[in-house]
Amino acid sequence: MESFERETPRNQQSTASFGAVPPPPAEPPYATFPADPGGRAAPDDPAATGRRARRRMRRPAALLTAVAVAAAVIGGGTAYGMEQLLGGDGGSSAAAPIAGGSNATAKGAVSKVVEGVQDSVVEIKATGGSGQSTGSGVVITKDGEIVTNNHVVSGADIVKVTFSSGRTAQAEVVGTDADKDLALLKVDGQDDLEPAALGDSDAVGVGDQVVAIGSPEGLSGTVTSGIVSAKDREVKVPKEDGDQNELPSQGSGGSEWPFESGGGQYNGGVQGETTTYKAIQTDASLNPGNSGGPLFNMSGQVIGINSAIFSAGSGQGEASQASAGSVGLGFAIPVNDVKQDLDALRDGGA
Repeated sequence: MESFERETPRNQQSTASFGAVPPPPAEPPYATFPADPGGRAAPDDPAATGRRARRRMRRPAALLTAVAVAAAVIGGGTAYGMEQLLGGDGGSSAAAPIAGGSNATAKGAVSKVVEGVQDSVVEIKATGGSGQSTGSGVVITKDGEIVTNNHVVSGADIVKVTFSSGRTAQAEVVGTDADKDLALLKVDGQDDLEPAALGDSDAVGVGDQVVAIGSPEGLSGTVTSGIVSAKDREVKVPKEDGDQNELPSQGSGGSEWPFESGGGQYNGGVQGETTTYKAIQTDASLNPGNSGGPLFNMSGQVIGINSAIFSAGSGQGEASQASAGSVGLGFAIPVNDVKQDLDALRDGGA
């Protein structure tokens, strides 16, 4: 094989292509080049000048080749490293929710929350001398403890719960706390229910995404989502002592649970003895029947118990049926208040 450094005679033209540029003149042996005192070729020697030019040309080309190879190796390694970090096989994928986080926003995150918690949510129908109240609740133990609002069951003679499977059971009111508008129910004969995890409402931030599940207007298993709009909102509601034989209407055909907040009265006037608590405000759509149901963070943990809603047209008086509905102003009792109250509720209530 011929060397790439082979020279073409001065007077011989290349036959590779017509009109090719004549090759450079042949170089005599290196020993015949005149040398300057420093050992370098004489600057006026044409052959030496041509050789130095070729050397200068070869060095940048070699340098560029080395840089390109290094860049390819580094780039390939970086791409491989990123692929390993992303856990991918080279294909694109959606970001996964952050484990333990409260504001995962990956596509499909709401459906993942619902899939994990829907069996923990129940519909509650409480019957008393004045009629029937419909609300929601959340299972917190395998053996049938359920948390709901006090105003959902206050004054009830019979309380029935419907599970996500459609199965129904009668529940006992174990304890109530009218000051916090909380109640604890118990369904006997259960040992395999799906309890919801209780989160930390202090860790919830304004703007965090949330999911509500309940039975608005008796439509059990209804899912809505939104964000936390504010925290520590003072909400004033009627104080139900549980001794009266009258139920506030929570379903279709009656007025919603009245409350006051920020100096305004909603869903009618708040009358009689009242209680005030600090609530989580959310724009997740809540309607009559959502009361007592859970408000979840994006990790599937309960961070509140839905307790009051502002219906359209109910600013300073009774809402008409034509204008009633959620306008994105809902309130939930922080779950940390629930956890602090559980022992008292198990002992019969405050």
